[in-house]
Amino acid sequence: MPQQSKYSSEQFDSLTSDIIAVLEKHQANRDLSLMTLGNMITSIFNHQVEPSRRQQMAEQFTQILLKSVKSNDENTK
Repeated sequence: MPQQSKYSSEQFDSLTSDIIAVLEKHQANRDLSLMTLGNMITSIFNHQVEPSRRQQMAEQFTQILLKSVKSNDENTK
């Protein structure tokens, strides 16, 4: 699902690779990885988003995640 971003592909890919490398370094299985990433997302919302906008942004994030998973499922059929 292509989307316009203010970040370069290189910056995004580099950060993503680093995060994956840390999870692999700690041999984090699916559950631990999801728990860790969930806590990171919660921390970002709590520390970088105004309280009045958190609920709305969390709902938007959830909808984008669901669309991404659905799109990926459809592409693997």
